[in-house]
Amino acid sequence: MKFEVQLTGAGGERKHIVELERKGEVCSASLDGQPVDADAVQISPNVVSVMLGGQSFEIHVSRSADGTLNLQCGPHEFSADIIDPRAWRGRKHGAVEVEGRQEIPAPMPGKVVRLLVAVGDAVEAGQGLLVVEAMKMQNEIRSPKSGKVERLLVKEGQNVNAGEVLAWVE
Repeated sequence: MKFEVQLTGAGGERKHIVELERKGEVCSASLDGQPVDADAVQISPNVVSVMLGGQSFEIHVSRSADGTLNLQCGPHEFSADIIDPRAWRGRKHGAVEVEGRQEIPAPMPGKVVRLLVAVGDAVEAGQGLLVVEAMKMQNEIRSPKSGKVERLLVKEGQNVNAGEVLAWVE
């Protein structure tokens, strides 16, 4: 998975390309095209311990109202905006939402690899409902509106065709 990360701190604004790849139990990472020896473990809620090039960093993470991540590592503070190219609707949504009962179709043929909600769950606009894998890429299918999951018409491991209805949000 490839992400664009925009960091803003006292030293200004910088953009980096972070690529993560999982092969079985082993994960590898690259930063701006260069392999990085890194490991990260969540040690408590909102606190991540990161080993980077043999050095250990404790990072405190919080989210602002606009969805930006606030990171604090010792005396240094950063805000981070992560742009995921797989997010087909984008992470930020305007005030306008669709109204009424909405069917959620599969945007492409693939396989349902994860259900993120259950029937009856309350969801917000833009919240992930399920994940469809197509051509070795995982795509999060998001709710177009705030409401309640009325029906889930698929289960994990099921193959789906483009346009097939996956769920209904009321």
